[in-house]
Amino acid sequence: MRYLTNSKTKHTHKYSLTAVALIAVLGLSGCSDDDDESPTPEPVTPPEPTVVMQTYTVTVTNLTANQPMSPIAIASHSSDVMLWQAGEAANVALEKIAEGGDAADVAAIEGVTSTVSGAGILMPGMSETITVTLDEADIANLTVATMLVNTNDAFTGLNSYDISMLAVDESVSMRGMVYDAGTEANSEAQGTMPGPADGGEGYNSERDDVDFVHIHPGVITMYDGLMDSVLTPSHRFDNPAISISISRTE
Repeated sequence: MRYLTNSKTKHTHKYSLTAVALIAVLGLSGCSDDDDESPTPEPVTPPEPTVVMQTYTVTVTNLTANQPMSPIAIASHSSDVMLWQAGEAANVALEKIAEGGDAADVAAIEGVTSTVSGAGILMPGMSETITVTLDEADIANLTVATMLVNTNDAFTGLNSYDISMLAVDESVSMRGMVYDAGTEANSEAQGTMPGPADGGEGYNSERDDVDFVHIHPGVITMYDGLMDSVLTPSHRFDNPAISISISRTE
């Protein structure tokens, strides 16, 4: 028996195989293009660190009978900063406080992170509360300083107190001695003191005293035989001369 072959069918089958192969190649090419065009992920920006603030209140009371105090100066700073050191020469910032009640230069001391000033003269027997708000990263030590303005160069305060251990609602109280900056002679002479008892000179860059910080010996008045003095016994002071309370409120 003879079998007949349909040549047309063979050609059709051959063309179909060729078309399938071409489609497969195109499909693979399309997949490759899709992979190359995948979107690049956006970079993830880390969140900004949270700034935590802590708030303290500093209450200062003038314990003297007739020594007004210059506007209270408060500085926060690193633990290695000391505004004064007994037995050592006063820096210019301290000299300006002790002779004229000007605390502007304290902010420029290396290691000081912030400064706050009181509202004005703190009169005898009066108190003032000052709020200090600090970045948690800056919490270290606190210094308080003020001049007894009816003197040549007497000052008092709190030197480099560590507040980092105070918990919220915790407070600490202390009293301060009166120091002599040792930069201006204690003449108590008329025209040499900036306070209301005299209204004389404040800061003077000339140093004519022992040039080291020490406990103040007290003032001499006209009643002590210093006829050129404008001070009276009411201007004398005993230690301590100042009360300071620090409370952490936040």
